[in-house]
Amino acid sequence: MDKLSGAEVKLSKKISCVLRHKPESAGLKMDKHGWVSVSELIKALSMDMETLEKIVAFNDKKRFIFSEDKLRIRACQGHSIKVDVELKEAVPPKYLYHGTLLKNRKSIEKEGLRPMNRLYVHLSTDIDTAWQVAKRRKSADGYVIYRIDTEAMIKNGCKFYQAENGVWLTKIVPPSCMEEISCESTDMEMK
Repeated sequence: MDKLSGAEVKLSKKISCVLRHKPESAGLKMDKHGWVSVSELIKALSMDMETLEKIVAFNDKKRFIFSEDKLRIRACQGHSIKVDVELKEAVPPKYLYHGTLLKNRKSIEKEGLRPMNRLYVHLSTDIDTAWQVAKRRKSADGYVIYRIDTEAMIKNGCKFYQAENGVWLTKIVPPSCMEEISCESTDMEMK
């Protein structure tokens, strides 16, 4: 019981959409900290508790967390709706990494990394994870990895938070605190 079936992965993505972006699409009420009722989620998405527990335990990115009494559930991070998941400020490793589509390179180099439709920029602790994150989206032209100098960011007043699933979060990464370290392009003329 350590791998999700195709149907469970599909259900996990639906849960992610509901808990991060559209609780109303499933008729759910979310509190200010992002929690929804487990029993109401189970009913709304026509599943059982065993399936939900398996999805929480074995989804590849540890996206969800139960409350201690298992009566509520929320997404760890990635929200586009305003919620306070009660993040505590934390000191990150010296470097963090961000993988994204190559087509975003020019705007990133000009404006830095921004949360776009989310509340925070998501950062990885290692290059391999950054590649995995980047490659979740299909790209016609390729991918790029940035190394983030967290010490420089902290000196500039930026704050970091670590979600319950280990993902590092910050509001913005200025261009002066990041450098491109790897690029994989489908265009052989680039880099």
